[in-house]
Amino acid sequence: PDKASPPPGARLDQPLHWGMLYLSVLVAFAACNAPPVPLDDIFIEKTFVPEQCVRAVKDGDYVRYHYNGMFPDGKKFDSSYDRSSTYNVFVGKKQLIAGMDKALVGMCVNQRSLVKIPPHLAYGKKGYGEIIPADSILHFDVLLLDVWNPEDGVQINTYHTPSNCSRKVEVSDYIRYHYNGTLLDGTLFDSSHTRMRTYDTYVGIGWLIAGMDQGLLGMCVGERRIITMPPSLGYGENGDGSDIPGQASLVFDVVLLDLHNTKDGITVTNQIIPESCTRKSVAGDFVRYHYNGSLLDGTFFDSSYSRNRTYDTYVGRGYVIAGMDEGLIGVCVGERRTVTIPPHLGYGEEGTGSKIPGSAVLVFDVHIIDFHNPSDTTEVIVTHKTEECVKQTKKGDFVKYHYNASLMDGSSIDSTYNYGKTYNIVLGANQVVPGMEEGLMDMCVGEKRHLVIPPHLGYGERGVTNEVPGSAVLVFDIELVDMEEGLPEGYMFIWNDDVATDLFTEMDKDKNEEVEPSEFTDYIMQQVNEGKGRLAPGFDPYRIIDNMFSNQDRDGDGKITEAEFRLKADEVSHDEL
Repeated sequence: PDKASPPPGARLDQPLHWGMLYLSVLVAFAACNAPPVPLDDIFIEKTFVPEQCVRAVKDGDYVRYHYNGMFPDGKKFDSSYDRSSTYNVFVGKKQLIAGMDKALVGMCVNQRSLVKIPPHLAYGKKGYGEIIPADSILHFDVLLLDVWNPEDGVQINTYHTPSNCSRKVEVSDYIRYHYNGTLLDGTLFDSSHTRMRTYDTYVGIGWLIAGMDQGLLGMCVGERRIITMPPSLGYGENGDGSDIPGQASLVFDVVLLDLHNTKDGITVTNQIIPESCTRKSVAGDFVRYHYNGSLLDGTFFDSSYSRNRTYDTYVGRGYVIAGMDEGLIGVCVGERRTVTIPPHLGYGEEGTGSKIPGSAVLVFDVHIIDFHNPSDTTEVIVTHKTEECVKQTKKGDFVKYHYNASLMDGSSIDSTYNYGKTYNIVLGANQVVPGMEEGLMDMCVGEKRHLVIPPHLGYGERGVTNEVPGSAVLVFDIELVDMEEGLPEGYMFIWNDDVATDLFTEMDKDKNEEVEPSEFTDYIMQQVNEGKGRLAPGFDPYRIIDNMFSNQDRDGDGKITEAEFRLKADEVSHDEL
């Protein structure tokens, strides 16, 4: 609404836009059913308030807004929407009716307000011709889209800064970057992301609009910033003739992806360093690591993750490109680092063809899974020790323990807790890998240990298909839950009491001077059940008894005679039963 000219949207002969009048009709309905309230001043009802308000309108600002103008009964007299263009004007310079000048102050971009203006702050007793009668109260449904001031310059908001920045953008640098370009109300007008290619240009020599030329200076590779510029540093009064209207503020969300320098060496950025690192890799170590490989602009070219296996190699021996050979020295197990490699330490001027272009800077996000040496032994760390310990585990004992098994990077392999039962083995019977045998020795019930087992004491170069990768270092957190003392080496059954003087006769229940397998089995099990004897724990008792019977049945005829029967203590050579 302008004092000196017809209200904005003078094309009053155009048909009403019903979509834009929806809110107006609701307001009119409410007005028709409510008693009239005299207005001494403007009344503002905020119908939508954005979550963030970076800047509110002040006197002297230039604004762009949409509106619907209505009478209290809901009848529309003007609308910017009907003209498909915003109303653009300075605030506080008497270019608007007094009520609107007052109402716009303090509004935020994307705020929507219903403004009621009394006659003395609108067109008063004169009205405006046949359009606005005298003493009319006016209602305006206002949506603010843009605000700037002639004194504004480029505004920079850096919201991500890389931890290391060896060089910043300077005038005449050639850079590659991605951006989203929006108006101040968030309307997207352009994006390099939708074109799936970066914007590549020189900076500071006039190849860009002035605001972008200024806004990109000083950026680091990987930095993200929002560059906001007024129309004078963007596309000015006329816009771009397409998606950017005249007098529009512009907002660019920019990420810098590439900045070339032929003098660069490799750059190592430590992203995650383990709290403890007892050893760092040296030339000649065998290293297992995962990586994502990309160009400096983020273009992906390779990944060990996509193959679902680590890259395994010796370092310092020329098995990988020079930059990676250097970048893998001095790492800790579990460390994550980004290794940025210039072309002369990567694939040079030729590149590798379709994936890596010539003279490309390479970025490897590396995760060190493990490395080892054939001289390594099992590392045993006691994490919890019991106050009392009557017996410690030894070879032959039957032990029950819980474990959590993982790789050095923390990837879980297995856990007994998932099954709700312990893992039970006989120590020294080769039922687990050598490193676990070692880790379970001399342990007390209730004790907890942390084991680190190198591949040659674990599952070796082959690993376990779909479970443990080849050449993998293993980590076990174990807890000894119970143990049963084993028998002396070479024995599968021992007596707890004195042996009967005529043992053979006791076994021969039918008194036929021969002991059948069933008689032998029943007798041995009876001794065990009565606590007079004990079988080796951790094995199938009936298989043990079968073996014992076979050892006594020396002629193999399926029965034991008194002449064949001998106790272990009577044997000349102490063969196992």
